[in-house]
Amino acid sequence: MIPIAKPCLDETEGDAAREAVLSGWISQGPQVAAFEREFASLIGAPHACAVSNCTTALHLAMVALGIGPGDEVITASHSFIASANSIRYCGATPVFVDIDPLTYNLDPECVADAITERTRAVLAVHQMGMPCDLASLVAIANRNGIALIEDAACAIGSRINIHDKWELIGRPHGAMACFSFHPRKVITTGEGGMLTTADPDQDRLLRLLRQHGMDVPDTVRHGSAQVIFEKYLFLGFNYRMTDIQAAVGRTQLKRLPDLIRCRRAAAARYRELLENLEGLILPHEPNWARSNWQSYCVRLPDRADQRTVMQNLLDQGIATRRGIMCAHREDPYSGREHPHDLQQSELAQNRAILLPIYAQITEAEQVRVANALRSELGY
Repeated sequence: MIPIAKPCLDETEGDAAREAVLSGWISQGPQVAAFEREFASLIGAPHACAVSNCTTALHLAMVALGIGPGDEVITASHSFIASANSIRYCGATPVFVDIDPLTYNLDPECVADAITERTRAVLAVHQMGMPCDLASLVAIANRNGIALIEDAACAIGSRINIHDKWELIGRPHGAMACFSFHPRKVITTGEGGMLTTADPDQDRLLRLLRQHGMDVPDTVRHGSAQVIFEKYLFLGFNYRMTDIQAAVGRTQLKRLPDLIRCRRAAAARYRELLENLEGLILPHEPNWARSNWQSYCVRLPDRADQRTVMQNLLDQGIATRRGIMCAHREDPYSGREHPHDLQQSELAQNRAILLPIYAQITEAEQVRVANALRSELGY
């Protein structure tokens, strides 16, 4: 079987996790603090706050910005449902707008057209690791006095040329960026997430929110020669990362440059193998973007049936996934009014499939995938 994804883990991560386990401190502690420092340094962000997963990161971003009932947040329906759910958790309303059919990311013109007096934020998704048009979205947010949150769940290691300078996604231009370390992502801690921000006050608030609003963290209390009684300043959450996860994450961060290099080479190889297939639309990487190629998404010719192609590939031992879901088609959202056209989002879900891609994928495996897809499409 050629899987859709495969995490890159070996004894190095096992040793790091073992060391954390044997240290006696396995919850949020020194390994988490070190992971945050190293992540912030790599990304070029002033502050990084580790949490239990990217969904909780998105939720905390909304809470920290004071988004609540009566507020609207513009985002993509064409994203994993966590993007929309994080808005609903706060009692706010997700306003879905359409995507650019080339990048599968929010269309800035659609975002600008959807802003109302109730709009508090834009949640922009760097879909499948492909950077969105951040420069345009930052300008729209600033012009309208609203926050920009980046759902960078898939985008660790992706780069963007903004203001004539190449930067890693997560160096803050909006309010915050949120990352995932799920096993489908380029680096993994099993589960886990991270928020980056340039605002020290927001960073302090995030750290309180992730640990029940506790004013004194465990590390301070345990290291103090004096008895300390903590206080709980407001309603918070248990969104902490463990030191075991963080120890694995620190090791994964060291792998990141090589993982990106391998994935970009794999994406280039797919292009060579598939670029001459008429009607098959390959991913588009704008000249101002450098994707980490968390996923490799192709759009099938009109004559091809998505499910049939995927099933036949699976029968040959090749895993694929359908195009990214549309939240507005799922039960928690389907009964609600969605006033903006979402045609491109629906077409992307209906017509696209994700091909296997991971750092360890071999040329032989990619040739096998390409040949199977070519055969299924009748080339």
